[in-house]
Amino acid sequence: MSQVREHLEGHLQDMLSDVEKLVRAESPSNCKALVDACGQVVQQLFSEHLSVSAQVFTQTEAGDHLRFEYGAGERQILLIGHFDTVWDKGRLPYRIEGGRAYGPGIFDMKAGIVQAAWAVKAIRELHLPLRHRLVFFLNSDEEPGSDTSRALIENEASRSLAALVLEPSVAKSGALKTARKGVGICQVEVSGIASHAGNHHELGVSAIEEMAHQILAMQRLTDYASGSTVNVGVVEGGTRSNVVADYARAEVDFRMATQSEGERILQAVYGLTPKLQGTRISVSGGVNRPPMERSLGTLQLFETAKRVAKEELDVVLEEMAVGGGSDGNFAAAMGIPVLDGLGAVGDGPHAENEHIDIAQLPVRAALLAHLLLAL
Repeated sequence: MSQVREHLEGHLQDMLSDVEKLVRAESPSNCKALVDACGQVVQQLFSEHLSVSAQVFTQTEAGDHLRFEYGAGERQILLIGHFDTVWDKGRLPYRIEGGRAYGPGIFDMKAGIVQAAWAVKAIRELHLPLRHRLVFFLNSDEEPGSDTSRALIENEASRSLAALVLEPSVAKSGALKTARKGVGICQVEVSGIASHAGNHHELGVSAIEEMAHQILAMQRLTDYASGSTVNVGVVEGGTRSNVVADYARAEVDFRMATQSEGERILQAVYGLTPKLQGTRISVSGGVNRPPMERSLGTLQLFETAKRVAKEELDVVLEEMAVGGGSDGNFAAAMGIPVLDGLGAVGDGPHAENEHIDIAQLPVRAALLAHLLLAL
């Protein structure tokens, strides 16, 4: 057993206690007061373990974002995470069953934050050398799209050698993430002409009928071979069943593995043309997160992590590409190597069974510590 892992194994219960504190500080993205209260717990955690204070980026509506800096060196390594969750307060209780800990945001991704703090704490207490300073950027609006934190993340990434993302590993497998799809969100609105559905049906032009044509056109933009999917997930329109609808709207989600595919889909959606005379189409929205493509730099990061996992921990690491986006997508778009999925091992992100494997807390913390030392 590596010295780092042995040290962390001895503090498993302390790590789990920190996870419980952070998870019990519930932090739904849409409640600034709760997210900021959770941010205070995060600050206490970093102050206690690493003796560092946060640079707080105050927000008016979203929760405040936190930046911590540890160590010295001319260059920095960026560690990215978030402490907001998709769960409303009281929706999912914290509990322990059969070697697993359950709770809101425990897998996605509060345990990852705790593991990272303890990884650096172990390096500190064992007096091991870091060549570069570490910057932790922890935001509070990742789940709804990182609207207020994106520019801050991109600024830090532009000054970093690499970014390590503390999001959870691939569910069940523990694999790291070397590629993520980009995410796009568009709103499509159709205007038609209202009329009485019984007396003057022929005078109306249905926005719902027009939208039906456009839904089929958008769904056909899916190309599984290229890793691109388009999903019209919300549709609404009309006012009464006896009125020809003069309005309809749709919310569209699209995912793409490459920037060029994102451009193709976006161009097609913005280029939608009416099929029915008298209707008009308007489109808004665009790419929310660029794709995190599997670059040579990312591959080299993974190979380093794979090597230290085997040599120091006797763990075999795997890599995967996933469909969901993270703040690592923004860092990758800045042209730096990004390795994602360095957080907890478990399952159930955004699901009722969201949980972590407790025994893996010190193992994954040790993996991150050895990766930082190797870099």
